[in-house]
Amino acid sequence: MESPSVSAASPSDPPGAAGPGGTPRPAGSAGIPQPPLSEPPNNTGLPDSGDRPLVVLVDAPSVLERRLIERWLASASSANGRPLETVPVEGEQLAARLTRGDNALLVPVRLVWEPARPAPQKPLLRLIDAVTRRSKLRERARAARAQQSRTDRTRHRIVVGRPATARELLVRQRRERTGTNTEDFVRFVSQQAKLALDRAERSVLGNRSKVPREVSDQIVGGAHFAREVRRLADETGRSEPDVAAEAEKDLQSLVAAMDPTAVDMFSGVLRPMHDHAWEVHADTSGLEPLRQLNAEHALVFLPSHRSYTDPFVLAEVLRENDFPRNHVLGGNNLRIWGLEALARRSGIIFIRRSFGKDLVYKAVVREYFSWLAAKRFNLEWYMEGGRSRTGKLRPPKYGLLSDVAHAVETHRTSDVYLVPVSIMHDQLQEVHQMAAEQTGTAKTPEGVRWLAGYARAQRRPNGALHVSFGEPLSLRQALSTAGDPALERDPDDVDDDATDAAARRLALQKTAFEVFVRINRATPVTPIALAALALLGVRDRALTLSQVRRVLEPVLDYAEARKLPHTGVEALRTNGGVAEALLALRQEKVVTAYTEGTEPVFSVESGHHIVAAFYRNAAIHHFVNRAIVELSVLEVDDDEEGREALAAGFTHALKLRDLLKYEFFFPDKDTFRNELTAELSLIDPDWTERDRRVSRTKEILLASPFLCAHRVLRSFVDAQWLFAERLAAWDVARPVEESELFDDCSAVGQQLLLQGRLHGPEALSRELFASALRLAGNRGLVEVPTPASAADPDTGDAAERSSTIETARADLAARRRAFADEVRAVVGRVVRIDETDARNRQESTGVRP
Repeated sequence: MESPSVSAASPSDPPGAAGPGGTPRPAGSAGIPQPPLSEPPNNTGLPDSGDRPLVVLVDAPSVLERRLIERWLASASSANGRPLETVPVEGEQLAARLTRGDNALLVPVRLVWEPARPAPQKPLLRLIDAVTRRSKLRERARAARAQQSRTDRTRHRIVVGRPATARELLVRQRRERTGTNTEDFVRFVSQQAKLALDRAERSVLGNRSKVPREVSDQIVGGAHFAREVRRLADETGRSEPDVAAEAEKDLQSLVAAMDPTAVDMFSGVLRPMHDHAWEVHADTSGLEPLRQLNAEHALVFLPSHRSYTDPFVLAEVLRENDFPRNHVLGGNNLRIWGLEALARRSGIIFIRRSFGKDLVYKAVVREYFSWLAAKRFNLEWYMEGGRSRTGKLRPPKYGLLSDVAHAVETHRTSDVYLVPVSIMHDQLQEVHQMAAEQTGTAKTPEGVRWLAGYARAQRRPNGALHVSFGEPLSLRQALSTAGDPALERDPDDVDDDATDAAARRLALQKTAFEVFVRINRATPVTPIALAALALLGVRDRALTLSQVRRVLEPVLDYAEARKLPHTGVEALRTNGGVAEALLALRQEKVVTAYTEGTEPVFSVESGHHIVAAFYRNAAIHHFVNRAIVELSVLEVDDDEEGREALAAGFTHALKLRDLLKYEFFFPDKDTFRNELTAELSLIDPDWTERDRRVSRTKEILLASPFLCAHRVLRSFVDAQWLFAERLAAWDVARPVEESELFDDCSAVGQQLLLQGRLHGPEALSRELFASALRLAGNRGLVEVPTPASAADPDTGDAAERSSTIETARADLAARRRAFADEVRAVVGRVVRIDETDARNRQESTGVRP
């Protein structure tokens, strides 16, 4: 077919022109463009078309809807004083109208049925409601019967989408799409009209009804997709049709064909998994700024991850606050038979866990994310790559973040905002299974049987669940601050040199770490976390309620001084509040109570120390800086003073930060330094006085009622020391076998635990061993370096190569031993803090070490 005979002269206000305040308006970001300001809408809701013909594009799938719209248009035509043309929003009549060449003003119109009853207080429909709302047609049919019976005359409203001239749409279509014939243009006009009506419909139904339409067709028909296909064909040596076919197939496997009814049904099916288990408390104070950002930019929600129910809980919180449904990324392992189709229609994107070597799939993911970001559809995924097994955040996987960053780097969208989300559970049924996995138990594969068992396990109440939103982070600003070179590169230049690629990876890593720092700041301290902190800090002894309370009082004073977010920890100042927290842990079989004596005493249940550590670790990040300051002060010479003392202390703190960098997330060094300075001021407010010696600060520190390094860091440094010792004992001629080395750590660790040389069983965690292995690898202690002369048999004689290898192995053995000694020294300082705290508490509380 020939191209439509519409002039392609520049429109008076084309998409991409400056919007209010001179801000560039991204092409396609507002659907059908707003008419020029000289053509304001009249009081009928229809715009004044001036000398141009006014053509109404009617979106009405039922006869009743067409009749109601025609009645409304007849009234509007009388008020307007001029005739109106009406054509369906798609089909042959629209094609015939667009080929006239008179540059008509096109106005989309739709009838929207308002809810027949008030929305339920709970935002997700119950399963029975979801089943009775199986499709929009069923809802419309029911509404039509109500209208026809005249029992409810106010259920419908006519919405008018943003108008545009045929010329404006043709210019946009030629810029954004590859097709240039009439059929392509008609399809483009129809799509844009429906998108404009969707936006207008949300003014009636709210943002929860925002869903993407005809996603695959829009992406495949776009100019960006065509360029990617050509690039991949050139790069792989394949034909363009072959690459395009594979890309379209991959896209079909990814795209979530979201439908509001399916969202309700999916939520109704899975809601019992969290509705009975937790009472959800959401801090929604940060949502209004997010709503304002979402008006201009896509949001990427990045929550912490401790439970399979986290996505459903977050979806409910956002739905209650009228946010559109997120596109939630899930691994292919969660494709559960019977739920996959419904899950995809409710916004779940099933994605491969690894696809780095599949260039076509990677490009399709990048293109899909770029399209979603450009259209301001929100994303959600869990950067930890899985549920936390230790209670604290796991190292982030930022491959998907790289794909979203590509949209910003290539100017597909001006910016994307990352939203840190903390999801915190008072109690969690699945903790025991995750703790078992840390000691070597195999993970249960997901499936229908697993899902049924998991749902049954959630029937018992598990206390409260807390959702908090951290400060949003501009992705463009974060990448720019971190030195991402791709922001300055031509969007069509895809050839990164090695230096630029490494700099980009570092920028993404820093951005991901900053997100996790903000998640930690938003995570509240809970009574259960502090109760676990108290019991794990006294080894295997039991404490009375009063003893636990007195141990916690200085911790509470510290939390109050720091103004830490919390969930009612002040209750721990009373025996009743302490008893409530301990009984919750006892319900989870984490704590045992002996009640046959003069008063009950509580201790960690034998064999459940890793579970107790999970609850403790949920809030431990708030105390890490304090623990680092305590250990750093002990390292500074007593005679140091002033700036010299501060510099020496910060040097020791940086060494500890490096040792712990795979366990905790730290801000940039300047922020870290400022935070440590604030911590030091809490210990010794007068430390900045002239001629103030470190010895005086040490005296104040060691006499403090609040010492926490042993409670916060002991299990982590114990695990590192154990790992470092076993690595030092490993034959330097043998490649390190991770599983075998971890088994050795567990076996020797059990011996050391029985000998009293390890503080507690929570150090015998494969997750902690894995972090220590990453640290050792970062320091070059895992791989045996192969000298260049030994790698080439033609270089030098055999004796020389053998000597070089032996020298390298001896050097590696020495460095491994130095690593073990370094960690041992840190453990020694932690033990000193532990012993000092025990003496202090004996004097003030009667708790014997």
